[in-house]
Amino acid sequence: MADEDQNQQGRKGLWRRFLDLPTDSIPKTLFVAVSLCLFASMVVSMAAVALRPIQEENKLRDKRINILQVAGLYEPGENISEAFKAFEPHVLDLETGRFTDEFDAVTFDDKAASDDPDLSRSLSDDPAGIGRQSNYKTIYLLRSEGGAIDKVILPVHGYGLWSTLYGFIALESNGNDIYGLQFYQHAETPGLGAEVDNPRWKALWSGKKLRDDKGDLQITVDKTAPAAGIDYHVDAIAGATLTSVGVDNLVKFWMGKEGYATFIDNLQAGEI
Repeated sequence: MADEDQNQQGRKGLWRRFLDLPTDSIPKTLFVAVSLCLFASMVVSMAAVALRPIQEENKLRDKRINILQVAGLYEPGENISEAFKAFEPHVLDLETGRFTDEFDAVTFDDKAASDDPDLSRSLSDDPAGIGRQSNYKTIYLLRSEGGAIDKVILPVHGYGLWSTLYGFIALESNGNDIYGLQFYQHAETPGLGAEVDNPRWKALWSGKKLRDDKGDLQITVDKTAPAAGIDYHVDAIAGATLTSVGVDNLVKFWMGKEGYATFIDNLQAGEI
């Protein structure tokens, strides 16, 4: 009988022999675990692909809300797409400080350009900690009813304590007075570095100046005011020294000669 049972087992297929194993056997346990992992991975992948357009749309909407907020135009509950039509996007050539028609301002991706060797450069002097800098940036003009430039919205980014902070700085039409600064993406410490999102701290930027009467960049984020005076000083965030230093570095970098200085000179000369 034993020989006959062995012969019957030998004639069974591999799948049948697997099914005949006890439910709690190691092969069946491994099979169920692997199958569940594969199924879950498939579901997650399909969900990620299906939700990607929605995620991208939400990112764009959040970015537009931040631009509206930094320009003082945001109203809760309003149609963001309609409100954003007030802004005039342009792709800026940082070297010349002038707009270029080489790219579509609506679709140009600043972050992708920073990773493209043909559209960016590696920085040897890198106080903002960004590694590479795109040669082009998308900026936004807000005009008055008469058509004159009212505000200029400039994207800025740089490293804080734990993360790269991405945001916007809004300048008045004179290219020197700051209307506002705020960040739309970062991963700084909640309650400390994340206080860059605190409305009270953001309000400190309004009315500050970039340059002194000689044209020297003076804006500073620090515990004490610079020699140039309080018009150029924003208090550092209490308990968040390194994040404050990061904001100080990134603002100085982007408002300096490696950033928007040439554009600001052209703006002040009436050439924009």
